[in-house]
Amino acid sequence: MTTAKQPHCNTCAEALTRRSFVKSTIGAAVAGSAITAPYVHTRKDVTIRVLGTHVTLQEDIRQRAMGDLGFNIEFEPKGSAAVLQKASLSPESFDLYEQWSNSIHVLWQSGSIQPIEKSRIVRWAEINSLTKTGKLTPEAQFGAGDAPYKILNVQSDGTLSAAPSQHISFLPYVHNVDSFGYNTRSIAAGKPYETESWSWLLNPDYQGKVGVVNAPTIGLFDLALAAQSLGLATFKDIGSMTRAEIDLLFEALSEYKKRGHFNGFWTSVPESVEFMKQGRVVIQSMFSPGVTALNGMNIPVIFAAPKEGYRGWHGVMCLSSATQGYAKDAAYEYMNWWLSGWPGAFIARQGYYISNPEHSRELLSDDEWRYWYLGEETRIPLRGTDGNISVKAGERRTGGSYEKRLSNIAVWNTVMPTYDYSLQKWYEFISL
Repeated sequence: MTTAKQPHCNTCAEALTRRSFVKSTIGAAVAGSAITAPYVHTRKDVTIRVLGTHVTLQEDIRQRAMGDLGFNIEFEPKGSAAVLQKASLSPESFDLYEQWSNSIHVLWQSGSIQPIEKSRIVRWAEINSLTKTGKLTPEAQFGAGDAPYKILNVQSDGTLSAAPSQHISFLPYVHNVDSFGYNTRSIAAGKPYETESWSWLLNPDYQGKVGVVNAPTIGLFDLALAAQSLGLATFKDIGSMTRAEIDLLFEALSEYKKRGHFNGFWTSVPESVEFMKQGRVVIQSMFSPGVTALNGMNIPVIFAAPKEGYRGWHGVMCLSSATQGYAKDAAYEYMNWWLSGWPGAFIARQGYYISNPEHSRELLSDDEWRYWYLGEETRIPLRGTDGNISVKAGERRTGGSYEKRLSNIAVWNTVMPTYDYSLQKWYEFISL
């Protein structure tokens, strides 16, 4: 059994308190499961509050969910750091939390989220093996760091591990691999998995035109992969860097910062789009919707397939420890709605995957399925979620198929055991 690592975190509660809370919560869940079924609640005046990032908290999704489910939903999108801070300190301020698996350690140990009853996730059997076993194919690499399968299942003693249980810490839903985007008006197109490299982020030819995501559990790994590729830093385990390794990494990165290599550090997808649109950067950390949006504006940005491997992320939908009663029932309905087909088809058009893709397949055209999931050529132009054409006829998705992309993960978004120290060094770095 693989037990989740315990990061040093200022917002974390004592493990004993956490485990006592979990035991009592699991007991209550089991006791109540016989009389509380999904979808059974009074809809009148029910509102669920969803705290998360702009990645999934989009108005089109909110409106569709409210229409399908019949109750009010409030979205509160923020930057990733602000979202995690609010959730870890104020569980009463939200009902559902949507971000990435690297936030689980902090939320779990702070007591901000409660176990989710697997029996109440209607389509649990449809969820593929990525989060259940860590791989889509036997040949795939697990990836370093917080691989989601390691922190999915809640054990009776309050720990999280890969061992199957009746309760989970998060609902596996949206996921993808991240890398960097580059504007081919300024940088010649490379070859996926061959010449495209994280080292491009530190190429002196692009000095003053480089952007990085401002998140110490994300952007840190983009730059660590770049530094490692250039031989500026080495790591015994890039998903669990030592303090000495972090010191050497930031010593190298600080020299770049002082030379004006980085133009800016973005905190949201819309901001990353503006960086590239305004010409502030020609290469930067990017998320798939940002690339899709820019292509829809006829700005030729390629989402790289680095030869070193991607940085993987997995969306987590978590249930607040403060949410009970009708709101809790509504929260389960919303979680189940995300696996119902339409949401998965919607987010596919911005380059994201869903954990039960076959259920969304019938809502995608043949060319959409071929391009987004199979990595094959589309015969017709494809539109993004904003209605603009984001993929031209004859194009193939960079990095190939779903299986190929998710089989080439170098590291997952991760909260390391040295999280507090890396956080300190990160903010010292961006403040230089």
